[in-house]
Order: sequence, then structure tokens, then C-alpha cells
Amino acid sequence: MYNNYGNPPGMQMPPTGQMPPAGQMPSANPQPGQFGNPFYGASSGLIRTGLGAYGEKFLGSSSEFMQSNINRYFSNPQYYFHVNDQYVRNKLKVILFPFLHRGHWTRISEPVGGRLSYKPPIYDINAPDLYIPFMAFGSFIILAGFTLGFMGKFTPEAINLQFSRGLIGWALQIVILKGLLYSMGGGEVPLLDLVAYGGYLFAGLSLAVVSRLLWAYSYYVMMPWMSLCMGVFLVRTMKRVLFTEMRSSERHSTRQHYFLLFLAIAQFPLFFWLGNIGA
Repeated sequence: MYNNYGNPPGMQMPPTGQMPPAGQMPSANPQPGQFGNPFYGASSGLIRTGLGAYGEKFLGSSSEFMQSNINRYFSNPQYYFHVNDQYVRNKLKVILFPFLHRGHWTRISEPVGGRLSYKPPIYDINAPDLYIPFMAFGSFIILAGFTLGFMGKFTPEAINLQFSRGLIGWALQIVILKGLLYSMGGGEVPLLDLVAYGGYLFAGLSLAVVSRLLWAYSYYVMMPWMSLCMGVFLVRTMKRVLFTEMRSSERHSTRQHYFLLFLAIAQFPLFFWLGNIGA
């Protein structure tokens, strides 16, 4: 177990008077370099450096790819809620009374990070937003509940049905807009732009429902008028997207006009279907 000096076997003690300094005592089983390879430290450092650089490059390219596709198809959601009271009032005027809009329909761009970007809605009346569509959709559902109550048909199932019809109508509007842009052979438009443009129909629809609550026969006047106004608003907006934002060529101008006319006409059955509350 231990020798005469009280040390474990295999550990050799130096002769008396030749004790090494403190901290330099020999170990029982001295080990050579890692795996006995003097180049281990250098090679492992090179491997770690290479893998780190490759991983950083891979992750960086993946992040740029994801960021570019998110901006391409969805854009920044916060952008669409950057509004104020003045913008909401002016935007509702443009949506509900597009014939009275005397200004331009193009969006205002600005250089950001070496590339052109559009100003948020608070600074541009022609920019799309999601505040008005969501608020108008909620108002439409509430007004539909009041209408069902006056008709004596208010039930949770009826409200759920109207809510589902509203979502379906919103989705149909987006599909129509997307199909129009796709048929024109233009570039990609952010999805949230189309969601905003498609949701503006609930502003006119809510106004038509309010007029129906005040006077039942006004429904037959306000509904066609709101459908016409929404058609004009979307046609002018899509013409801007086609000819300004997407830089589409004009060689298919006749076909484009037919598609825009279809977009305007499609608002009439869509409005009457959504506005037929309690049917």
C-alpha cells in the first residue's frame, strides 16, 4: 500500500536534500500531449474556426432568405397599424366617396437602408392599413347583431353564421384581388396589402347596415351605392398597383381593363350577399 515514506507505490522520492520546489511535484503517471499528437491543439482550432465560419455563413444566408421572403409576402405587421385619427377620417372619405378624392392615388416612397420603401399610413393616405378593416369588420358584426335583434332572429348561432359569412366574404375578396394581379403577370404583392384592400369593403357595408336600421328602404339605395364606391376605389387602387408599384407593361391594357371591370362588378353580388342579414 504505502512505502516507508508514506507515499503510494510507483512514486519515486528524490534523495534527501534534493526536494523539488512546491508546485513542481512529479505526478504518479505523467501523461504526454493529448493523444500523443503535438499538432492536436492547432488542428482542433482550425476545425472549430472553419465550422464556426461555415455555420455563421449558413445561418446568415438562411436568415436573409427568411427575412426577404417574409418582407416579400407578409411585410411588417406593425406598419399597417401606424395610423392616427386624421388618417382614419381621410381614408374613410377616400373609401366611401372615391369620386371626391382629388389627390393622387400613388404611394409615397422613401429611401430606407439603401432601398426604396413606402411611408406608413400615418404619412400617406394611399397606404394600406389593417386598423380600418378590423374595426369595420367588428362594427359590421355588432350591427348585424342589432339587425337580427330588431328582426326577432337574434341567436348565438345566427351571429356565428354572420361572422363566418363575413370571413368567407373577406377571403373571397382577397382571392379576387390575388387572381387579378396574377392574371396580369405582375410581381408579388405583400399578402397583408391584399388583406387590407379586401377588408375595406366592411366600411361601406357597415354604413349600409346603419342606414337599414334607420330606414329599411334605404337598404336598396345604400347597398348599390356602396358597392359602386368600393368598385371604383378598388379599380383605382389596383391600377396603381399594376402600373406604378409593379411596373407592369401596357401591352395587355385591354385585358387589364376587362379584369378591372370584372373586379368592380363583383362587388355588387358580394355586398348583397353579406348584407342580406337574417336570410
